[in-house]
Amino acid sequence: MRVKLRDGSCFPEVLEAVNISLACVDGVIAVIAFSQLIRIHSRNSQLGWTRQKVFLLMIGSSNMGYFVYFVLTLISACKEWLCWSNSCGFLVMAFPEILFLAVFLLLLSFWVDLCHQADEEDDDDDEWSIREALLAMTLNKPSSSSNSESHRRCCPFRTVHIGSRQKIVLLVVVLLFVLMMVFAVLIWIGMGKNPIDSSFVTKVYAVFFAIAILLLGGALACYGIFLFLKMRKVRSQRASSEMWKVAGLAVVSVLCFTSRAIVALCTDIPVLYLSLPRHVNGVSTSLLLILYYCIGSSIPSAFVLWVMRELPPPRVAINLQAEPRTVTFISGTPASVHHPQSWTATSRAQNQIQRASPI
Repeated sequence: MRVKLRDGSCFPEVLEAVNISLACVDGVIAVIAFSQLIRIHSRNSQLGWTRQKVFLLMIGSSNMGYFVYFVLTLISACKEWLCWSNSCGFLVMAFPEILFLAVFLLLLSFWVDLCHQADEEDDDDDEWSIREALLAMTLNKPSSSSNSESHRRCCPFRTVHIGSRQKIVLLVVVLLFVLMMVFAVLIWIGMGKNPIDSSFVTKVYAVFFAIAILLLGGALACYGIFLFLKMRKVRSQRASSEMWKVAGLAVVSVLCFTSRAIVALCTDIPVLYLSLPRHVNGVSTSLLLILYYCIGSSIPSAFVLWVMRELPPPRVAINLQAEPRTVTFISGTPASVHHPQSWTATSRAQNQIQRASPI
């Protein structure tokens, strides 16, 4: 049953249906992401926070934030919340957008690692496994292996190692949250009698975020093409599968991010919560909402979930610290001595494919 105001309606019927549909879509994506996260963590909890788990957590949180935003938008219109059309609505709108941006910034950082790992291949060929962790557990010394292993299982956050490019992503996300709070304070100040225009401040933020999304889509396209061509040189079934995942993610990112940025730059859809329902054209606004939110964020998130649909292998109780590894090379033929480059090149190619999962 619809809640009605004095004029008889909260939203135009079409716009209300679209908001409810968008909330349901994002809610379903969030539930899928969190349920997949629980399944994966129960399957191999000893690995700590892998890249797959972090992506699932961020996608689930982002889409849950969008779900809350759409629900509160409908409720605030019916209840006439004055705070919602100012800083409160802005915060609820901006929080999931930053998490959404962080997901693909993190994806871009891994693609950059894959594209530039050739220069560092000699130093860390033995450091990662096929199921490379996003936040790989740092290895402790063998002398304290038993204690450190139990400590690592109980407190995985204290022993995580974050790559240099992932640290940059973390810093950028923190700065974006700080910027969000600054804009929220300016919007709140603009509610009083002063020269600050809250709607203008919100529009500036929307334009800034649209440009950031557009640049991110372009960067994903460039590195996606480069990584696709690099993986194409290696002939294996795994390489072919990962290659098309990269291509699909690059294409979806470019198309969806471009459409989202165009809507944000040319319309007031990102700041729709500032408008009273009676001033909104139901049909055209509904189409723009679908283009901005569903195509611009829900589809990319759902595609990432589809790429990550495979479960990792079940937990195997192997103590990697128990025995030191000793490898002895015995050269039996001159060929093994004078032609090591062929073996090295093959190993590097296989290692790159093992690491080349886009998620």
